[in-house]
Amino acid sequence: MKRLTTLFAAMLVACTPAITPEPDNTDPGSQTPVTPPAPPEPEDTGVCIDAPLVLDLDSAPVLGSAGAITVFSADGKEVDRIDLADLATVDIREDGTMVPKVQITADSKYNSFMNALKSGGRYRTVHYTPLRIRDNSLIIKLHDSVLSFGAEYYVTVDAGVIQGHKGVAAGEWTFKVKAKPSSTTLSVKPNGSGDFCTIQGALAYVSTLGKDTAVTIDVAAGTYNEMLFLRDKNKVTIKGASKISTIIRYPNNEGWCSGSGASRTSKPVAGGNVSASGGRGLMLVENCDNLTISDLTIENSFGELKGQAETIYFNSGSNSHKLTIENCRLLSFQDTFLCKGEVWVHNSLIAGHCDFIWGYPKACLFEDCEIKARAAGYIVQARVPNASDKGFVFLNCKLTAEEGVADGSMYLARSGGDTKVYDNVTFINCEMSPVIASQGWYSKPQPNPAAPTATSGWKEYGSKDASGNSVTGHNSLGRVLTADEAEAFASRSAVLGW
Repeated sequence: MKRLTTLFAAMLVACTPAITPEPDNTDPGSQTPVTPPAPPEPEDTGVCIDAPLVLDLDSAPVLGSAGAITVFSADGKEVDRIDLADLATVDIREDGTMVPKVQITADSKYNSFMNALKSGGRYRTVHYTPLRIRDNSLIIKLHDSVLSFGAEYYVTVDAGVIQGHKGVAAGEWTFKVKAKPSSTTLSVKPNGSGDFCTIQGALAYVSTLGKDTAVTIDVAAGTYNEMLFLRDKNKVTIKGASKISTIIRYPNNEGWCSGSGASRTSKPVAGGNVSASGGRGLMLVENCDNLTISDLTIENSFGELKGQAETIYFNSGSNSHKLTIENCRLLSFQDTFLCKGEVWVHNSLIAGHCDFIWGYPKACLFEDCEIKARAAGYIVQARVPNASDKGFVFLNCKLTAEEGVADGSMYLARSGGDTKVYDNVTFINCEMSPVIASQGWYSKPQPNPAAPTATSGWKEYGSKDASGNSVTGHNSLGRVLTADEAEAFASRSAVLGW
């Protein structure tokens, strides 16, 4: 064994992107590297509460199938455990990400290769990657919210964890956690020089502050391989360095974590029922008002056409909470963006192929956005609660396609076939590339209402091609609005009232 460390330089190794970010908002498939900030000199103040631990060895470690990595408080109380017996429950992808062999459902038994993300006194159960091998190092990601600010800990590693390694005894590996942040403007930096190393670490902390205390989380350039959860916290701003350089990326889908996502009131215990699957999305937001996300990319990197895999599920129980997404990229394939409430998405890219914008909103406005098809399919599936709700509105957007996607293979919307909800979707002054089918609206099943009105159903006004030629008027399931009728959808204040 060479050394044990939690120094910031080692954290940089642990957080360096395994997959490099994409260079622009027109080609989600291409990649270019981003240089992370240089690591600072080690400090005596301690490490981030969410920092990875690094075990450096003389050669590349090979994981065993028995034993545990255990973290104890200074007084000897166990605070976290990663049991190598649970390695048998996961598959390891090429990039080192660990995913469950069997779908996590409410009846699944909680094990140490699952994580319980804490926010607002509730827990979202998800799969996660506690161990990664990088060169001659074992990178250890502890479970979320198990450490305390300003506290000291020691780590033990059983002999069976790494093949041929004697392990680490009590007292050989100790570390101290930084003190609690003193500001409501928080920094997340992968090299350990900020308040937190992970975005979820910051989200867990802000949920302990006053519900209406305004908080800004500044996220430095880098790729953050994590799933996220925020619950019962208002006035949070998550701001990246840019939509190109700050990347939140993790693979998830329906086959690994069932449902759109829910939380539970208590932390699951080892061997006990999960009771509520954390869902297939990357980020789950529950009952949070005035949330702003800007200048970053969120990518569900599941990467396959078949399988629901949201980037964000914005779940407002009252269908009245507000979300703003500004200058971002949301990248997936099926079900990219799911929302309720009142949502404004501005100057952003949303990419996918099957119902990749969907949900139950009172009003969701996409303004000056690029809506990109990554394969044949349908842009919107609306399940709007009331006939008078604005639903999904696209204002001054460009509907485009990745290279190789066939002309005429993308529909503006399709219905879920539920007559208890409404297919309220409106396109105003949008530029539609040849990828949009000449029929426009998919006919089976028929939408509700089948005969659209000026306020309900499928509607458009001012649709044009890249040369400015009118393409307004698709099949009869959609209504072409008059100029006066279109005014109700022609601005943020008209659609959202704010």
